[in-house]
Amino acid sequence: MYNTPANFINEQKIWEILEKNKQADFNKIRETLSKASEMKGLNLDDVAALTNISDPEMLSELFNTANKVKETIYGKRLVIFAPLYISNLCANECLYCAFRATNKDIVRSVLSQKKIANEVKTLINQGQKRVLLVAGESYPKQGFQYVLDSIKTIYEVKTDHGEIRRVNVNVAPLKKEEFKQLKDAGIGTYQIFQETYHRETYNKVHLAGKKRDYNWRAWSLHRAMEAGIDDVGIGVLFGLFDYRFEIMAMMQHIFELEEKFGVGPHTVSVPRLEPATNSDIASHPPFPVSDIDFRKIVAILRLAVPYTGIIMSTRETAKMRRETFALGVSQISAGSKTNPGGYEEKSEDDPSGQFSLGDHRPLDEVIRDVASMGYIPSFCTACYRLGRTGSDFMDLAKPGDIKLHCGPNALSSFKEYLQNYASEETNEVGGKLIHKTINDMSGLAKQRAEKLIKRVEAGRDDVYC
Repeated sequence: MYNTPANFINEQKIWEILEKNKQADFNKIRETLSKASEMKGLNLDDVAALTNISDPEMLSELFNTANKVKETIYGKRLVIFAPLYISNLCANECLYCAFRATNKDIVRSVLSQKKIANEVKTLINQGQKRVLLVAGESYPKQGFQYVLDSIKTIYEVKTDHGEIRRVNVNVAPLKKEEFKQLKDAGIGTYQIFQETYHRETYNKVHLAGKKRDYNWRAWSLHRAMEAGIDDVGIGVLFGLFDYRFEIMAMMQHIFELEEKFGVGPHTVSVPRLEPATNSDIASHPPFPVSDIDFRKIVAILRLAVPYTGIIMSTRETAKMRRETFALGVSQISAGSKTNPGGYEEKSEDDPSGQFSLGDHRPLDEVIRDVASMGYIPSFCTACYRLGRTGSDFMDLAKPGDIKLHCGPNALSSFKEYLQNYASEETNEVGGKLIHKTINDMSGLAKQRAEKLIKRVEAGRDDVYC
């Protein structure tokens, strides 16, 4: 099966639907936005119509609808995490990436388990609770066992007030048996990006290595879910090809997973091409995505897959990140480093990193900024540990019941951060926000939030419901 073409990505159908909806009028757009406001998702014709919006009035309606859907489902929560690069070894030749095999202008590094532990201690002492483990597609002599050992190391590091409570993973496509090992290691989400779904472009930008096999990569989430990993994440590297095509293809991928497994991806990531050492294509994207189109992408995805998390990385500037919170982003990385060892070294944007960052602010500053905008930074990992994943999570999310857990848990994890790690200024801003948020709550959610906050104030860490 997995050596066969990924026929669930139908390029001809995508172009036909885009062409059919190219001249969608205001009535069609408004009908689509009205449908989207029901929070039941959109089909390919709906998505195609929205991708062609350019009129300022229609854009405003799109953004307003996305904001309403985001606020209804997620409220004012923003999940916080940090990437942890353990190695930049790679056997692939991806023209947009600094880690590509022939790039001699970066220092290759593989972190020992001791160095990984030191990186984790640094992240914990900043207040982080969840990390995304990242590695290039080449491992030291231990092979894939190196990744499994690294996950074990991350979970074993403890400090006075903290530990990493959930490890998500972004590594190269695996065999089904290896995915089972990853599941047994206790990961949260397995994340992988197709980068571009356009086959011709894919072949042009992936010149060598296992990643050159479009189909092996496209089928990877099928293997992961068959192995028991029910939370998976997908994404596109916007700028390699026409963003309208990429959104449509990603929707085809989502529909395929929903049909085969009863649930789609847990998260969707929306990175844009950013400069990378020795990469001309990264500095000069073939299909550059403007800021307005980038905001449109986030808004469309929020309406198309309303219960799926949308991740915004530190590739983007602080300004752009702020603007997308209201449009659908529900998870952000903060204080990120993209070079192995970058946290302990406290380096600036390192030329050995995978790409350039747009937001260099430390975690505490990001938290203060997010809180000052009225958003609750959430370090919660309760759903993973209580089995609320995959279809079980969606069964709670779609009727709105997940809010009875997510709201209180976000507040308690934020209070824990403020109490143990925050600067005085951030503590003051965050404390006021928590007080206001609880006052605005009612019923069971308010009772749970007050109970959890009291436990944290009494010195308890890691409380959740």
